Amino acid sequence: MYSIDEKFLQKIETLDLMLKNSNFGSYGGNHKSKLFGSSSEFADYRDYLAGDEITKIDWNAYQRFNKLYLKLYLDERQSHNRIYIDASRSMAYGKGDKADYALKLAAIFAYISICNMDKVSIYYIKDNKIEEVCTNLGSKDAFYANILKLNDIEFSGDCFISESLLPLNVGYGDGLSVLLSDFLTENNYEAGIDHLVDRKRDVLCIQILSKEEIKPKIRGKVQLYDSEDSNRIYKKNVNKDVIIAYEKALEYVKERLTNYCNSRNALYLFLTTGEDEGEVFMNVLVQMGVLK
Repeated sequence: MYSIDEKFLQKIETLDLMLKNSNFGSYGGNHKSKLFGSSSEFADYRDYLAGDEITKIDWNAYQRFNKLYLKLYLDERQSHNRIYIDASRSMAYGKGDKADYALKLAAIFAYISICNMDKVSIYYIKDNKIEEVCTNLGSKDAFYANILKLNDIEFSGDCFISESLLPLNVGYGDGLSVLLSDFLTENNYEAGIDHLVDRKRDVLCIQILSKEEIKPKIRGKVQLYDSEDSNRIYKKNVNKDVIIAYEKALEYVKERLTNYCNSRNALYLFLTTGEDEGEVFMNVLVQMGVLK
């Protein structure tokens, strides 16, 4: 059903070459971590503790203050980017375009991460659990050996982003976390974003909607059901007023997520299925500062 195949993988390779040769320059290189480490760039001091390396003691500070202090440095290290895919039934709404689009974006992020000499892990969220697709990929060989597993994800059930992320070890300050979802849910996602931000991770929330969700063509008397809870059925006469109310509700959902991301220094991107992936990565993500 889903289209992570040889043809698409060739497209990813072409996109990578275009990014490297673009006017934006290389997006590769080492990353200054938010953790302390062993690079040559000074960051801060802290009190010496028994067992610390004595080679890192600042003896000049000791002469001045008669107290032992340790020099801390910013560590230039490999990032570990983590991608989370909403695998709820609503992502398979209609022809499954949202699900397919999310899988493609995840694959491109993973490939570019590896070309950037970073590690990458991909997960999917279903109900209140996070499931691993492939983790700690660090080479192209590992990417090609594992990336087709994305096609095996079954989009069904609900998605509880916060309940799934909060118990998880998401890493600390070592890379980008990407959330791929339609965010059309009454479930809490704010606490999940908070958790990632509080763990000093860079966060990008990508909201994906289908064209038919942006401009619904349904009219007349219809019976609708909640795509994540088939027991919730709605009988409506879909007329112009209902469509206007729907569009206002959709704008509220987008604005709510946008404002929340802004308040937490997370990035937000709205995409419609069918938008060219190359355009998204070559222009939009570069302009947002996600790719450099």
